[in-house]
Amino acid sequence: MSIRLYIPLDTSARAVGADRVAKAVVAAAADRGVDIDLVRNGSRGLYWLEPLVEVETSAGRIAYGPVTPRDVAGLIDAGFLTGADHPLRIGNIESHPDFARETRLTFRRVGLIDPLSLPDFEAHRGLNGLRKALALAPIEIIDQVIRSGLRGRGGAGFPTGIKWKTVAETRAERKYVVCNVDEGDSGTFADRMVLEGDPFMLIEGMIIAGLAVGADKGYLYVRSEYIDAFRVLEKAIAIATDAGLLGRSVMGSGKTFELEARLGAGAYICGEEMSLIESLEGKRGVVRAKPPLPAHAGLFGMPTVVNNVQSLTAVPYILGEGPEAYEKFGQGRSRGTLIVQLTGNVKRGGLFELPFGISIREVVEGIGKGTRSGRPIRAVQVGGPLGAYFPESLFDTPLDYEAMAARGGMLGHGGIVVFDDTVDLASQARFAFAFCAHESCGKCTPCRLGAVRGRELMDRIIERGAGPVETEMLQDLTTVMTDASLCALGGLTPLPVMSAFKHFPEDFQRAKALRSAAE
Repeated sequence: MSIRLYIPLDTSARAVGADRVAKAVVAAAADRGVDIDLVRNGSRGLYWLEPLVEVETSAGRIAYGPVTPRDVAGLIDAGFLTGADHPLRIGNIESHPDFARETRLTFRRVGLIDPLSLPDFEAHRGLNGLRKALALAPIEIIDQVIRSGLRGRGGAGFPTGIKWKTVAETRAERKYVVCNVDEGDSGTFADRMVLEGDPFMLIEGMIIAGLAVGADKGYLYVRSEYIDAFRVLEKAIAIATDAGLLGRSVMGSGKTFELEARLGAGAYICGEEMSLIESLEGKRGVVRAKPPLPAHAGLFGMPTVVNNVQSLTAVPYILGEGPEAYEKFGQGRSRGTLIVQLTGNVKRGGLFELPFGISIREVVEGIGKGTRSGRPIRAVQVGGPLGAYFPESLFDTPLDYEAMAARGGMLGHGGIVVFDDTVDLASQARFAFAFCAHESCGKCTPCRLGAVRGRELMDRIIERGAGPVETEMLQDLTTVMTDASLCALGGLTPLPVMSAFKHFPEDFQRAKALRSAAE
């Protein structure tokens, strides 16, 4: 009888040697005549423990990590294939304190199953949501999504069910569902982890969305850098099609839904929904003016649902377990769970699914355990490169849409990047302008030229310090970009700039202070 082992195929795990560990395990087992069944699963999200190896034993799955190829022979000789004790032994990973504090609704299967095994997916409550959706009228599906309180996870937090209702009520000869997998924000990797760890969950969510709005075709627009994730997704789509989940009769229902994955063009701006649609149509990724909204005239001019991965993957749980089961988590108007992606100068970075309302402090100090450098945390950026910088005095801010907005920030895609006390926030503000200048599609003047002028102004401030003239120019420039840009790239670039200027003014005066001291 073979022994089943799990070693992640997740890109982050592979980056620290998971493939080499897998090769070493196979070779060492063969040398000893041990028959093993190696499953390349998704990551559990506790990245400081990667490469993580789990062994299926009579006492359940026992984890060891982080494992290097040099550790493998000693592990096998110590009896780790039967769960024996070893300095790298963690035990049941789901009992680990950092994993146990999570509320895994959307990510409940990630790391647990073989990503490309449909029977494994179904054995862990996969397709329950789709089966229930097939028994409901479209408006009943939409009603359950509305009642759950699910909001878009791409940044704006717009209610998902209302978006679906708009598309469903718009008359047209054809409709589409588009999944935005162009995960370009710094410090974010949840979408990639879904594609590599539980792709059938995303497929199930997209089929349910199609049933709800009357769409028979869906597209997944995948970030160009996600080559491995794209390959896993394409295999999953082929498996789902062969099994009758996709095609002319979804699970024998007579209802059609087909799915196609497209690799993106490599531009950050294509994460914006209208630029994404342009790119899907084979055009240059340039922002379209609104209205019309995609819900009325999106892909190929037809009503289109555009949701990101986290929104669509929450849907199978909502339909399968009921909207009340999802809505009971969170706080205020932010219901359900938030996928927190913790990176930067942090001791324990990773991906954690937590109820809305947990504070920044609980995440960066309680889960992240402070900085990797051992120095004090000075700032965190929440929401990607267009997110605000928060000082320690605001670390008790709850991670929900309204609380973040009230303090001049946004949740964005859930990325949190940690900085210690060596960070220069004036340089970070310059980076925001430089990033915008590099990634702008060039269609609107406030973004195209404003970002360049902003970078130049920050060079002047870093060299000389911010006097009254520079301060006024910075405020005027960011106001124009906020009010007049066509999309969120130009419109939100002022958020990191002005939050850094507000909370860390001394960094903008450093050159002036040094000059005064020298004099």
